[in-house]
Amino acid sequence: MGVYDAKKDPQFQKGYIDIDKEDFRELPDGKKLKYRYLHGGFEGTNVKFSFFYPPKENYEGRFYQYLSPFPGPDEEIASIGLTGGDDKIAFALTHGAYLVETNMGSGAVFSDTTDNTITHRSSAAAAEYSRVKAQEIYGYVHRPYGYVYGGSGGGYRTIACIENTNAWDGAVPYIIGSPYAIPNCHTTRVHAMRILRNKKDQIADAMDAGGSGNPYEGLNEEEAAALKEAELFGCPLRSWFSFEKLGDGAVPVLLPGVKKMDPDYFEDFWKVPGYLGADPEGTAVRDRIKMNAHVEMVFIPEKKAVSLTGNINGADTAWLKMLSSSNMAGEPWIELDHVPIGEDLYLTGTNVLIKTGAAAGKKLLLDHIEENRIYLGKAFGVDDVTEVLNSLQKGDELLLDNSDYIAFQTYHRHQVPSRDYHGWDQFRDEEGKPIYPQQKMLVGPIYSSNGPGCKQNGLIQGKVIIVASLMDESAYAWQADWYRRKIASVHEGVDESELCRLWYVDHSLHDDRAETIDELQVTSYLGALRQALLDVAQWAEKGIEPLPSSEYQVHIGQMVVPETAVERKGIQPVVRLLAEGRTCARVKCGETVHFAAEAEVPDGAGKLTCAEWSFDGEQDYPYKGELELRDGGQRAAVHAEHIYEKPGTYFAVIRVSSERNGSKEALFTQVRNLERVRVIVEEV
Repeated sequence: MGVYDAKKDPQFQKGYIDIDKEDFRELPDGKKLKYRYLHGGFEGTNVKFSFFYPPKENYEGRFYQYLSPFPGPDEEIASIGLTGGDDKIAFALTHGAYLVETNMGSGAVFSDTTDNTITHRSSAAAAEYSRVKAQEIYGYVHRPYGYVYGGSGGGYRTIACIENTNAWDGAVPYIIGSPYAIPNCHTTRVHAMRILRNKKDQIADAMDAGGSGNPYEGLNEEEAAALKEAELFGCPLRSWFSFEKLGDGAVPVLLPGVKKMDPDYFEDFWKVPGYLGADPEGTAVRDRIKMNAHVEMVFIPEKKAVSLTGNINGADTAWLKMLSSSNMAGEPWIELDHVPIGEDLYLTGTNVLIKTGAAAGKKLLLDHIEENRIYLGKAFGVDDVTEVLNSLQKGDELLLDNSDYIAFQTYHRHQVPSRDYHGWDQFRDEEGKPIYPQQKMLVGPIYSSNGPGCKQNGLIQGKVIIVASLMDESAYAWQADWYRRKIASVHEGVDESELCRLWYVDHSLHDDRAETIDELQVTSYLGALRQALLDVAQWAEKGIEPLPSSEYQVHIGQMVVPETAVERKGIQPVVRLLAEGRTCARVKCGETVHFAAEAEVPDGAGKLTCAEWSFDGEQDYPYKGELELRDGGQRAAVHAEHIYEKPGTYFAVIRVSSERNGSKEALFTQVRNLERVRVIVEEV
């Protein structure tokens, strides 16, 4: 079909501006950044956009365009509420660029159109119209360079834009999936989480600093099999610490779509040999809840005001907008005549189906049980909580059922793709044929192409830098390598290094917030992402090649990288830490513990700028370390001492930062890494 040119599309010829005003952003240090804000759309469409232009004296002739994981009616204003290190607008303004953000043509959360090409077409149209307005604002004829970026679902959309249009000069897709990521990465993880729900702390401890390194120790046969299945598929074992806080992620949003496309699976799972649910002695049957009960009483809290401000547009937050919310000041509950009982109930994903009365046919989601009360939670594809509860009467019958949720967790076994996806090798026999029954359709490519409107083909129309996380719990890290190889395979006769880079970062999860769920276990990759945006611009505009791709090996689903930063390459510093010369030190109360760290930056990636310590679980790293710099700031030693007064197990953590120009004040381009050691403090 050729490369799409938005300038020739009659659908997007009538752009309009309905807001045009001067405004400012405030940085953490109090500095105020002036900008001109334009908001508008295209006549006859649902497309809305926001443009944020810096003053003429700060403008360097480029723009960055962020794509959310999911389109929606307010996506074009989602970045306005962000502050500090999350502030996409301020990043662009401080680096000679204006920011473009759109709703990608959707007038409703997720989507309200059958034309999925609207994502890349409307995004390209907004990019081109921003160029028109830039010429008007700055008063001279020029074509601003443009760079599109997005993570997770926004990574799919970014790839669609750079492969299928001519609107951008480069792209930075990050934490990306393959055509078979959805729902399979999610189901493998959640299947293991269900079976290992009572062993998750043990697994996390084994993989933590100073742990045994053997997460299989103490597991029974079925538990070990579940963990191995997830590991071979690519689930990073070092991320197990996060599952308590992250829960099942986007699984509740994905399940209804799969059931709509493949309803027979959820029946076959419990009946047909070869599916886990058909085994009467299997874990699925053990954890299944399917029980009728009757309403005794209903509690409906008062309504509360709802605000959608904040980071609702990120890699790990955008999907939350699709959950049905009760918007209540407290927890709603239904008291039943009886409830499921047991010491180890699996309540996750349990639907509450109303069978009789005025609310018959409605569906809610169970959150937890207290005595004979079932408390209700947020869910995707369920009915309004207040409306249903107001319709319930004493004696109404309902069904508690987690059958679909359990069935969904092994869907990946019945979705075996081509042989180049090695995570599925565990589900093939010696001849390469699937060992489990297979569904009639492979839903992965449907999910991955429906959102952005096309399949990943690797035929990029500009420079690309991919940023991926080695500990990504949702988009397993091997998928970034898959896309890198896809680009190389379709550009015959062209050196891959002329087209793209792939930088892996360690100790980061899927989320793209500046503040992580646990600053002592992981750190944000935003500094690496922002530097990638700057570097892709230098590559496209001036021919300055970015740093080499990271060095790594893919062992089935797991990533292996070299120990040192110079060998690992990429952009992230590496730090190694020991306590009393060990990764697990045993000391006495009141004894001085000596810590020694060595930090290193990859060649060309900049200089070390900061070292910070946490000894007693402080999330804000209150102790500043002194970098003993050498080799022009590329390497440094850091030493510290600490005394523990009480017995217990502690984790001392060092976090180091580097910056391309060695600036300690640069807000957006500090690239971080961390390391931990275990200290066991015993009584004297």
